[in-house]
Amino acid sequence: MKKLTNLLAATALTATAAAPAMAEKWDMPMAYSASNFHSATGAEFAKCVTTGTGGEIEIVTHPSGSLFKGADIKRAIQTGQAPIGERLLSGHQNENALFGFDSIPFLATSFDDSAKLWEAAKPSIERVLEEQNLTLLYAVPWPPQGLYFKNEVNSVAEMKGIKFRSYNNATSRLAELTGMLPVTIEAAEISQAFATGVADSMISSGSTGYDRKVWESLNYFYEVDAWLPRNYVMVNSDVWSGVSDANKNVIKGCAELAEYAGNWRAKEYTGFTLQGLRDGGMTVGPASDQMVQELKEIGVTMTNEWLEAAGDEGKAIVDAFNSSQ
Repeated sequence: MKKLTNLLAATALTATAAAPAMAEKWDMPMAYSASNFHSATGAEFAKCVTTGTGGEIEIVTHPSGSLFKGADIKRAIQTGQAPIGERLLSGHQNENALFGFDSIPFLATSFDDSAKLWEAAKPSIERVLEEQNLTLLYAVPWPPQGLYFKNEVNSVAEMKGIKFRSYNNATSRLAELTGMLPVTIEAAEISQAFATGVADSMISSGSTGYDRKVWESLNYFYEVDAWLPRNYVMVNSDVWSGVSDANKNVIKGCAELAEYAGNWRAKEYTGFTLQGLRDGGMTVGPASDQMVQELKEIGVTMTNEWLEAAGDEGKAIVDAFNSSQ
């Protein structure tokens, strides 16, 4: 990380430090807590841009959904209420099935496969975002998604009736196919939702559970490695078009470093947060063979549904990914 910090500093110093004639402040809404590795990466990106542009563009991050709730961030940037922000990519799957490419169960279950899938999907995602007046800056994966429960669960049948926190179309559909009851809950509201019994389970990374101290309410985490969803940082395209070429180069450089840092953190954070869940008193380990097999059968159903919804472009993404294996 020392090398990475030096890289960030070097990029920041590529621009002159002279006081700018006109300075812009960019408020950057983020859905996750300030301690989350995505938010930490975003804060470093913001500092890199602010320093690198000599203060001509000052980015100020607003974590924990404090400026806009997670579900409202993308719309706020599209409409110019905020110039830049971060959001879970698959949170937009209800707008366009392509946004859910990274939540196809058991397609890409490792960091290496996630990177290959992103490479296959990125051109399509950039095109869709451009049509929505948004420009992609960088994207970072979450650690592999596992299942959290209050009580021990060893089969899909035992999931029936459990209140399940959903965060996108894929998680809602997973709940339906397992007989659980989906409840939409933003990341910032997880701790309260579990403490008050609004939900008793979720599928998420060890990172989210660790950040929200879910061991205060939940007892089991099963490492099923279902998928690795991505967060991405976007900027309003009208705002972007007004940025000087010099400052665009600084922002792009900072974005590349942020993506590198975020990927590094995601990998390092995986083992650390799972140990944190154990230290909090949770039972952490692989799911039973029966549950894994039943979940994979559900995954086949969800994959076919996604391919049908995403059409030829979705099939091309999966085909390109499979050919890279």
